[in-house]
Amino acid sequence: MDRRVFVAGVGMIPFVKPGANKPYPEMAVEAARLALADGGIGYESIQQAYVGFVYGDSTSGQRAVYELGMTGIPVINVNNNCSTGSTALFLARQAIEGGAVDCVLALGFEQMNPGALGTIFNDRPSPFEHFDAQAAELVGMEELPLALRYFGGAGLSHMQKYGTPLESFAAVRAKASRHAARNPLALLQRELSTEDVMAAPMLWPGVMTRLMACPPTCGAAAAILVSEGFAKRHGLRTDVAIVGQSMTTDTPDTFNDRDMMSLVGYGLSQTAAQRVYKEAGVGPQDLDVVELHDCFAQNELISYEALGLCGEGEAAAFIADGDNTYGGRVVTNPSGGLLSKGHPLGATGLAQCYELTHQLRGTAEARQVEGARLGLQHNLGLGGACVVTLYQAV
Repeated sequence: MDRRVFVAGVGMIPFVKPGANKPYPEMAVEAARLALADGGIGYESIQQAYVGFVYGDSTSGQRAVYELGMTGIPVINVNNNCSTGSTALFLARQAIEGGAVDCVLALGFEQMNPGALGTIFNDRPSPFEHFDAQAAELVGMEELPLALRYFGGAGLSHMQKYGTPLESFAAVRAKASRHAARNPLALLQRELSTEDVMAAPMLWPGVMTRLMACPPTCGAAAAILVSEGFAKRHGLRTDVAIVGQSMTTDTPDTFNDRDMMSLVGYGLSQTAAQRVYKEAGVGPQDLDVVELHDCFAQNELISYEALGLCGEGEAAAFIADGDNTYGGRVVTNPSGGLLSKGHPLGATGLAQCYELTHQLRGTAEARQVEGARLGLQHNLGLGGACVVTLYQAV
């Protein structure tokens, strides 16, 4: 069965620094209530809930949604690293498209600790075991935090292949700050210049400054997905449709390429994007707006090429020409992205959904991309998961 799926409602709370947050159930229920109110839907209409988080005990999803009501519906807890929120969205869309249900809540939240991401369970093999081993061989720098080493190494690989200057990554971060200045939900709203980013303390000399990394944050976001028939029966909005979606995990090339860009998911992103374009019958040249996974400025830059926004090796020129912002070829991360908005892992993908839904509705206010009709979401999970989703204004 193949059924159209629409985003009926979205909700998001401002992301905040760890310690400034409410407990996770309060954040989650606030975002969910905003999505229900936005869609004009009561929680009693929700038939399933997919709830994403990374740092939390099992059934934290139930703990969160029980604040909305104890209706006995299936509640599925989702954990897929940084792509957790989009994985919840992927599962929710599948449930509707396959005909199992008509109205689903996708909810993501995170209550994070300050500082770099680390391993929680040290008494068993790490899911990054093979990734760590190859990163050690390719770039060393084992004294650096895991994510910084991976994505800094990917940026270094691009620099070595194509002569990309460090200033290109700094320009990505500066662009993010200009966009975030228009977004009241972003954590960091101060505008930065490329020079400001370059002058920040070096985390990896010649490869990354502190301002090129996204901050850990706490927050929540949610979306209500519905079938076309359900929307018509209940008078719900059908102005934003999901017209393509793909989730990929690793193939042998991730390690066989012996390239840090491959190790952090360049191939996953490329394959998922190509599948989505094929499913929807469009190409990257048709996109108006993109929310992509800029956990580091380095990953935004390489993702331009993986998603086909520009050719391989052309990202530095794409940035220099202003093709990644308002007035250019495609506006990337009008929300300010993870670099400025923050990155509460389980909420990130659904926050991207929130932004693109408002862009395609024409309700993004000061950050509105004029005439936006087609939006792409790219959410990458370190260690092997990427979800790409294509939205269309109807």
